[in-house]
Amino acid sequence: MTLPVTVEQRACCSPRVTAAISLDEAERIARVFKAIGDPTRVMLLSLISGSEGGEACICDLTDPVGLSQGTVSHHMKILADAGLVTREQRGKWAYFSLADGALAAAAEALRPAAVSAVPSGR
Repeated sequence: MTLPVTVEQRACCSPRVTAAISLDEAERIARVFKAIGDPTRVMLLSLISGSEGGEACICDLTDPVGLSQGTVSHHMKILADAGLVTREQRGKWAYFSLADGALAAAAEALRPAAVSAVPSGR
């Protein structure tokens, strides 16, 4: 004996996704997270934020991370391109500071996703 099979055309639940960011914004945020996805760059951000006056010369960043000036400069360029640090040239040396609000903005970018991922009732 064969039972009849019925296929219902409606969805089993309502969509949980209510908003999305634009592609441009997603690409910008991805650049930031890619930049801080490297341990050396996280260390460099920490060194800068903990330095006197909140800025550091490239010459002061090489020894703590154990890399050449050229390699540190490459990492700093990635951080600057992502908008996480600002660069100021003083004579032959470059000085870096954290960009105002950049790290807070990166954390805030995750907030909508984190809030929607938490099941209700928690």
